Amino acid sequence: MSSNSEGSSSQTVNGWKTTQDPLFHHGCHFGQAVHAFCNVPMLLTNGIIFLSFFSERKEFVAFWELLQVVPGLEEEVVKIGKLIQKGMNWAHADDTKGMKGAITNWITPKGQSLSLHIPCNVKLGRGFNYEHTGALLCPAGLDWTNIQTRTKLMNGEIQVPGDQWSVFLYAGYTYDLEDPWNGLLHSSLLVSAYKHVFTSPSSVDQEPKATCSGNVDIHGMHCVTKASIMYVAIRQIFPLYTATE
Repeated sequence: MSSNSEGSSSQTVNGWKTTQDPLFHHGCHFGQAVHAFCNVPMLLTNGIIFLSFFSERKEFVAFWELLQVVPGLEEEVVKIGKLIQKGMNWAHADDTKGMKGAITNWITPKGQSLSLHIPCNVKLGRGFNYEHTGALLCPAGLDWTNIQTRTKLMNGEIQVPGDQWSVFLYAGYTYDLEDPWNGLLHSSLLVSAYKHVFTSPSSVDQEPKATCSGNVDIHGMHCVTKASIMYVAIRQIFPLYTATE
């Protein structure tokens, strides 16, 4: 959750103020840096069952007795899971919304302007039907400058599979046919998006100036995780497409 989202309105889940509860914020970070696609209530339930197999029998019996002594304890676990899940879902939506406007600045060469203006707050003028975003979304290994390839991507004749990388994920937006891993996930666009999410939007072009702490400080994040890189890469795809694609 980027620091520009601190002023969001509070919501309620089963009587709990979500945006004011630490579990909600932990859920935001969990969905960004650990596991983006997860059913948290089910994860908690299965986790408890899993742990029971590795604990002593008498401890599991004691846990079962605890469930009988504390009415609604199981429901409370589900409630906690729902609150964490809501934090995850909110962070996903908030990050996508924040990148929608910011990405137009990131893809514009410094000191220059795009040949066609991209509105910041609406998802129009993007996708394969726009020169600049189409070039970034073009699947690695295909030549965007080839008119036939570009036309087929525009009209949907070429369907991009989910496991095919777009060229915007590569350093310098360049794909090496002989070494497909070279430069992957090292693009400047990905770095900008990562800073936007995990430090602050103001840190993309300069030292952070946000008055609120970013995710790195709040959650004690000391290193970049594989999951956080993939999370940002996935979030970054949506602002490059139009609303209908």
